[in-house]
Amino acid sequence: MTRHRPPGVFRRTAGAVAAGALALAGVIALPATTAQADTTAKGDVIANLWEWNWNSIASECTNVLGPAGYGAVQVAPPSESLKQSSYYWWDVYQPYSYTLNSRFGTATQFASMVSACHTAGVKVYTDAVINHTAAQTGTGYDGTTITNKYDTPDWDPADYHTSADCPTSDLTIQDYSNLTQVQNCELLGLPDLKTSADNVRSGLAAFLNKQIALGVDGFRVDSAKHIPATDMAAIVAKLNTTTSGAAPYVFDEVYPGSTPQPSDYYSSGDVLDFTYASKMKSAFQGNVSDLSSLESSGILPAANSVSFVTNHDTERNGLHMSYKDGDSYKLANLFELAYKWSTPTIYSSWQWTQSDQAPPNSAGFVTDTDCSSGWNCLDRDTAVVGMVAWHNAAGSAAVSDWSTKSSSVIGFGRSGAGFFAVNNGSSSATYTFATGMADGTYSNVIDGGDSTVTVSGGNASITIPAKDAVAFYNSSYTCTVGCDDGGSGGGSGGGGSTSTVTATFNEYAATTSGTDVYVVGSVDALGAWDTSKAVKLSSTGYPIWSGAVNVPINTSFTYKYIKKDSSGNVTWESNANRSAATTTSALSLNNAWNVANADATDVTFNEYATTTYGTNVYVVGSLASLGSWNTGDAIPLSSESYPTWSKLVIVPKSTTFTYKYIKKDSSGTVTWESGTNRSYTTGTSSGYTASDTWK
Repeated sequence: MTRHRPPGVFRRTAGAVAAGALALAGVIALPATTAQADTTAKGDVIANLWEWNWNSIASECTNVLGPAGYGAVQVAPPSESLKQSSYYWWDVYQPYSYTLNSRFGTATQFASMVSACHTAGVKVYTDAVINHTAAQTGTGYDGTTITNKYDTPDWDPADYHTSADCPTSDLTIQDYSNLTQVQNCELLGLPDLKTSADNVRSGLAAFLNKQIALGVDGFRVDSAKHIPATDMAAIVAKLNTTTSGAAPYVFDEVYPGSTPQPSDYYSSGDVLDFTYASKMKSAFQGNVSDLSSLESSGILPAANSVSFVTNHDTERNGLHMSYKDGDSYKLANLFELAYKWSTPTIYSSWQWTQSDQAPPNSAGFVTDTDCSSGWNCLDRDTAVVGMVAWHNAAGSAAVSDWSTKSSSVIGFGRSGAGFFAVNNGSSSATYTFATGMADGTYSNVIDGGDSTVTVSGGNASITIPAKDAVAFYNSSYTCTVGCDDGGSGGGSGGGGSTSTVTATFNEYAATTSGTDVYVVGSVDALGAWDTSKAVKLSSTGYPIWSGAVNVPINTSFTYKYIKKDSSGNVTWESNANRSAATTTSALSLNNAWNVANADATDVTFNEYATTTYGTNVYVVGSLASLGSWNTGDAIPLSSESYPTWSKLVIVPKSTTFTYKYIKKDSSGTVTWESGTNRSYTTGTSSGYTASDTWK
């Protein structure tokens, strides 16, 4: 919430709003280029589906966000909130109780939404309103009645700041430069919780932990600047790990002001970067050439921030852009996805004519999202979806080859991983850019691959339509020398062959703390045997280390795995160089440390098992890669598709082995499934699956 809403806002009458919006109808047709955004390799892009109901978010995760490669979805506050006869968007920022029956759906629908998003490979972050409760009495969306705003189902009057803590006569913030007032007085009359009290901290953590138990992966903390930084850190310290075993991702709303400062909150999580959004507005309503100095313009450090172009407050108060800015607004979002900086968000919500207007609803309950009527679904725009794939493919590659052609036209690359150019002017523009890309013809992801760009000698002549962009990356390479040159404005579409394919490396390797696993090999994409250029693999599925690399088609290459410790010391596998050959199709290479290619295959274990919170499922067995029956070395299975627990494990070919599933609770207590040991026999191929049910 913003502190700039006038005190009388709670008594204003919103205009009539549309109700009964149509439900999403089936799976939408995504541009062909998004097929390369594999749902097994999500990025970090957050889709902020603000005030969508739970059923619509579940559908969007399944049909749009997962296939497009979004990493997470940010959703509105899930708690019960104030319900009025006139409905406003800000009702949900006035909590009535911490039940999960809200204007967006029931607790059951909320849990189903989280599960659907996880199945699609998308994490879920909720908007956590934990600084205050409702300023108005009445009845909430779950039927809770409040007659005294300081006496709620969750809190007693002693749990709020009083005149002993706040120096103003009416307990509200009068001076936003006074830290005591900002953090101990009431924001717009909203009762301010005494977060210095341990029982309050524990109560708030319990509310968040209830969501974590349902699979929630993190929180956007509303009005965090009104919670002392030490209190915020103490609340975060009480949070449980998520169902994936990770710490919840926390990012705080610290609205601009003289005090407190964003850096005060880095110890408890990342911080939303309002300055970044202000720079986007300044550039795309002025000169985009100013973005050449973006990193030195006062934006927050990349490692501590979440970027955005607009949000629900700032699109309404004029601080930032909104969908009403048309193409310039979309271009700002495309730039955000292209530029290597902090975690990016894409905001999708509804169209409004009054700043207080509620989303389309029926008796206050938000109706299903209809992207063709009344809603603004930027997350599924062709250009945005294409740039999500571009962003994921570019990864951590540094910005390079910056070129300012005019005040309205800029272009830059990502160290050979991709190139992006934008024209914020009112007429088309043609320039030659140094792209840093390999020679060849590439699909333009902005228009879904309808046009192409040809790179020759590292340069490309690109025509960018007015208020538009052109972008391409390695996996959008469409053909080699000899294809028709369609330029950036159209053409042959590139002949249909690809210069690279994705090779996914899965390596079973046990390591000590501080040691990581890399793959290095004979082709440039694998570092050309230079260990300083080896590709670092992800330990998300430990002890399986995985990573996807774009390697040349129709090419034989050799490779090996190495380990690097925190001092940079390299340890090579002891076996001979591994060999592989590509065709025009993607391939997976499943290996085990010091085990030759010819001897290893993979089995994906799928175990259907229900558990209580804090209990996880493992597989253990007679093979070394299954822990050799040592429960301490059992392989943890992923709960992403709960109640089915899964994990790929590297095992020997043509081998019979035995195994069983176990459960471990938070204290490490082990429960074995009943019955005799299970048995499995591998052959000489790959891609085996064992599907079992707890017994």
